[in-house]
Amino acid sequence: MTSSKERLQRLALFAAVYFVEGAVLTYFSAFNILYLRSFDLSFSLIGVVGGILLIPFVLKIFIGLLSDRVNLFKQGHRKPYIVIGLVLQTAAFALLPAFNPNSQFNIYLTLMMVAALGMSTYDTTTDGLSIDTTPEEDRGLVQGIMVGGRALSAVVTAVLMGFFSNRGQWSLIFYMIAALGLLTLILAFLVQEKKERTPEMQFTKAALSSFKDKSFLLFLALGLIYPLALYSAQGMVGAFLNEGLGVSLKTVGLYTSVFGIGTIFGGVIGGPLMKKIGERASVLAALLITSAVTFALAITPSAGLMWAVVFLFGFAFGYYETVYFAMGMDFSDPRIAAFMFAFIMAVGNIGIGVGQPLAGGLVDTFGFQMMFAIFATVHLLALPVVFALFRLRKQTPKKVPLEV
Repeated sequence: MTSSKERLQRLALFAAVYFVEGAVLTYFSAFNILYLRSFDLSFSLIGVVGGILLIPFVLKIFIGLLSDRVNLFKQGHRKPYIVIGLVLQTAAFALLPAFNPNSQFNIYLTLMMVAALGMSTYDTTTDGLSIDTTPEEDRGLVQGIMVGGRALSAVVTAVLMGFFSNRGQWSLIFYMIAALGLLTLILAFLVQEKKERTPEMQFTKAALSSFKDKSFLLFLALGLIYPLALYSAQGMVGAFLNEGLGVSLKTVGLYTSVFGIGTIFGGVIGGPLMKKIGERASVLAALLITSAVTFALAITPSAGLMWAVVFLFGFAFGYYETVYFAMGMDFSDPRIAAFMFAFIMAVGNIGIGVGQPLAGGLVDTFGFQMMFAIFATVHLLALPVVFALFRLRKQTPKKVPLEV
């Protein structure tokens, strides 16, 4: 049995990993382009950098498979990979201030690739560790901590990055991320993992048959639909506030923080609520709440009312992610947990990739309000998938969570 101390250490590690991950994603998504523009690099070259940095996040599926199969240095299937990933990312960010992206572009790009590879490594294997060691009743809690930790990081670190970048102190951003990685690394060393897996958790090719399970395929269909509608609408909120309601860019940043705070609440509340009302009711509630709030974005007439709507949209975002990822843990076969969960995330990324250009086309053709209304309807169209999914789930024995 797992002691309360070991459980607390794992929960702390999961929160810390997702907090540092949130900081890295905040930098990659919002500040890297500003940093490179400060060196007068062209937007075309910056676009190439962004494309190249996506490669490690495609490779994470194979990192998951490697982690499932290989007991690295005989120290375990998760912890050694988490440590290596954190070391790579921390070292890369600590070294970045020493190199000028203009005159030493190849070194800069190499370090960024190392950081991205480190992140995809520890992210994938931390997910694997959470599946390996979390009892079913705690999975909503764990995902709430992860989603909330990443959202809290986005709120806090975005403010600090904005302050540092405005003063030209870019090196402090890199050192901040490196320091967060170092603190997380210390927690990773404290967490214990059994160096040998039980027979039920040993990798076998037979485990790949889990991908043929009809309920799992329906779960993947849901995982394609929900980020397509959710992330696409979320990506257009800032533009709608600015161009549709005349909100200044500075104030849009404050709205973004309010969205992040809502996401934290959604993640924190989602876990305990899921434990209380069950998976089916939680998924249905997530769909209906998200649909209603997305539709509210379409009909809210003023910037003043949007403060409440944006907070509620953040809440719906955090709640939906917590519920979906907790179910993903439940679906992941213990023998190929990291690989299967990474595959689930990859399907979601496809949904995001399809949805973003679709959102742009809808705005150009019909306007912001109709775009939000259409995506609100898409969530409702997922209801038949959910009903069919849980009908099949009743007929499929649940995988027993195992401790490592």
